[in-house]
Amino acid sequence: MHELIRDITMCIAAAWLLGLVAQFLRQPILLAYLAGGFALGPAGFKFIESAESISAIAELGLILLLFMIGLEIDLKKILSAGRSITLTALVQILSGVILGVVFFRCLGFGLGGGQWDALYLAIAGALSSTVIIVKVLYDKQELDTQTGRVTLGVLVLQDLAAILFLAVQPNLEHLAPGILLLSLVRVVVLIAATLAISRYVLPAIFRRVARSPELMQVGALAWCFLVGELGERLHLSREMGALVAGVALSTFPYALDVTAKVTSLRDFFITLFFVGLGMQIPVPTVSLVGWALVFAAFVVLTRWITVFTPLYFMRQGLRMSLIPAINLSQVSEFSLVVLALGLQAGHLGHPATTGMASLAFTLLAALSTFGMAKSDGLARGLVPVLKRVGLRDLDSCGDDIHAEGGEGHGSSKIMFLGFFRTASSLLEDMQCHAPDLMKEVAVVDFSPVARAGLIARKVRIVYGDISQRDTLMHAGVEKAEVLVCTIPDSLLKGTSNERLVRLLRSLNPTAKIIATAEVLGQVAVLLEAGANYVSVARLQEASDLLEAVRAATKGLLEQKQMDLASALATRREVMD
Repeated sequence: MHELIRDITMCIAAAWLLGLVAQFLRQPILLAYLAGGFALGPAGFKFIESAESISAIAELGLILLLFMIGLEIDLKKILSAGRSITLTALVQILSGVILGVVFFRCLGFGLGGGQWDALYLAIAGALSSTVIIVKVLYDKQELDTQTGRVTLGVLVLQDLAAILFLAVQPNLEHLAPGILLLSLVRVVVLIAATLAISRYVLPAIFRRVARSPELMQVGALAWCFLVGELGERLHLSREMGALVAGVALSTFPYALDVTAKVTSLRDFFITLFFVGLGMQIPVPTVSLVGWALVFAAFVVLTRWITVFTPLYFMRQGLRMSLIPAINLSQVSEFSLVVLALGLQAGHLGHPATTGMASLAFTLLAALSTFGMAKSDGLARGLVPVLKRVGLRDLDSCGDDIHAEGGEGHGSSKIMFLGFFRTASSLLEDMQCHAPDLMKEVAVVDFSPVARAGLIARKVRIVYGDISQRDTLMHAGVEKAEVLVCTIPDSLLKGTSNERLVRLLRSLNPTAKIIATAEVLGQVAVLLEAGANYVSVARLQEASDLLEAVRAATKGLLEQKQMDLASALATRREVMD
């Protein structure tokens, strides 16, 4: 017992020290945990060699990690995923697993007879890292963009696929129809019992203890381990039970409160799990590094095949097809969980299986972080190459139209450069209050969603990147009378409002240019660059909020909200 406490102390200390190094180098923190475990374990400096300690640390961390993953799974997002997201995810997951099984089987990894390495590697290779992707997209402010939504939608459905695999994983040795049916019944019993209790019993209990943070935290942990034990009694696994316990609580009114209370414990046990996993990484021999490079190359290649292809054939455009493929090109932390469960169940026979996946996770975590940060530049460079080899982009589909049915390459008096929510609202106001101007409007943007909505409204749309001079010349900006830039710098890709205004002014010296500023000091910069007017959205928002505050002080806030609801009821914007 004292040895276990000592081992946990060393794990946390090593994770913290190497975590500081990772933060300084701007690398994913999980890499530090794996490196810490490797340094402490039998392959490193051998500070911890007890198999029992390593196993206990890893299993405890794994149960809490899966509980928290379950808490963060949004069932509503799974049910409301759009057609393009759902089809892309299905193609990516199924094709990735099939290609993986065939590929790794050909390389000599087992598939049956007690050795399921090829299947586990295929599953691990089909999953992408939620932690890394969400962090990078959040930093880039791309969580709410179309490419971000597709990426996150695929991640959610990947998690669902992993859950389905965990349901049959304990019975891989006995895949007869009767055994599979029995496993399915056990899973249904576990899920039904868990959801019933979480809906009809837990709310009353948690309502009573909501004001006591300690009881809220203990109650959440008790729920996690009790459902985990039920999973074990049903011959599934404690880990499967913990995952279902988390998913059940994710639909629960107190889910956010529970998550907040358990976050500190989650971080502690996640640290232990990944440090414990790092202890199991063997010494990186030339052979193991070679296997890791093969696994990493397979992951990247299959991501490009299985993500780019369905998006391209659904006519999402080259850029929209490329960026999600770049975003998803890494190994998931859930992949390491799956492999850890396989090792625990005795399903892995090849000595390189877990080590190669862990090293590939480390390598791709670093490379994909860089790749995602530069995804727009990579896509901008790859699009011309793909066009030269014969792939068509949306600008060559021949269905860009004018409001009166003419060709998409004419000229318009008013041009929107970029199209997001502000432009969508402006277009709606034009249609309601200045319909005569609608015939004079054209939009330049590379969003397939905006393109489809604008074509439906018979608004001229020129597909292209507004940061490119050729796109602007092709759109005919030199003949426009009014050029409107509504996208702030934080959302612009490959340019800024200042550079865009200077480029527009060089192409059209006489046009009236309306630009957008987020920072007050930017107004003078944009005017000096050649803008005729600069809109500062926060000033209009402040004015609206002031009216709301005044209405609140006079007891009229409900009326103001009713007025807003009435106005929203009649609006049918291109973008929500």
